[in-house]
Amino acid sequence: MPAKKPVGKPRTKQPKKVKFITTEIRCQEMSKGGLAYEVILAEPVGVPVPRRADSPEKTPSVEEIQEKLKAAEERRRSLEASRMAAIAQKMAKIEEASRIRSEQTNNFIVATKEALDAKMDSHEEKREAYINELRARLKDHLEGVEKTRLTLEQQTAEVYKAIEDKMNTAADKRDENIKKMLERLREHEEQVRKVRAGNQERFQQLESAIQDKLQQAAGRRLQLEAEQREKLRSYNNKLAEVRSVITNKMEEITKDIEVKLSTAEQNREKEIQKKLDFVKKEERRAELVRQNKSARAESEAPTSG
Repeated sequence: MPAKKPVGKPRTKQPKKVKFITTEIRCQEMSKGGLAYEVILAEPVGVPVPRRADSPEKTPSVEEIQEKLKAAEERRRSLEASRMAAIAQKMAKIEEASRIRSEQTNNFIVATKEALDAKMDSHEEKREAYINELRARLKDHLEGVEKTRLTLEQQTAEVYKAIEDKMNTAADKRDENIKKMLERLREHEEQVRKVRAGNQERFQQLESAIQDKLQQAAGRRLQLEAEQREKLRSYNNKLAEVRSVITNKMEEITKDIEVKLSTAEQNREKEIQKKLDFVKKEERRAELVRQNKSARAESEAPTSG
């Protein structure tokens, strides 16, 4: 029958896993003419790894410790100097800011005072100009009244003169004309009295109006002065608050610096104490080593003899 082809992948023979067992071979001479070998199957003997000899611990000397302490002290001093320089720089900045703030405050106060004085002077000049203008108007009005009075007196004199002339020329009609003229003079005097009363009343009204305006100007001036004083008071209060805040911050920074310096001093003292304890401990250990060496040398001395 024809051979069937294998279906799928051909199987390949896998090599068997071989366990390698370490062996120990010993050789022993059994006779004069040959050698006999003995094969022993056993576990491999582990070769111990040679240990590295411990290096003797180096004990720092007192001079090295003092040099280290000196270097640490120098580093601490340099650190403290740098901190104090930084603090001094901060304080200088704070003082400079305070000085600038004080200069700005003084400049603001001076400028405000100058502006207020200028405003007051301008208001005073305007008030004086207004009063002078009112006085000039009143003077012009009085001059007009005086001119009217003089004109009326002149007219009256002319009327009297005309009456005398008419009395001289017309003796018959003298009484009637005199009566008429006296009536006209009475009416004229009444009109002059009314005009004077009206002028007097207008003068009083103008005087009262001037007084009212002067009182109002004085009130406005007092109000402006009060407002400016209130502004200056509020600004001074704000300035006092800012100064108190800066003072509190400076006190907090100073306290923080003092706490840090005290903590650093305590840590330095602890470190120095640790190093001194270590030095004392090493000195005691060296003393014990010397005592042991001397005791060993004393115990070995008789045996060697």
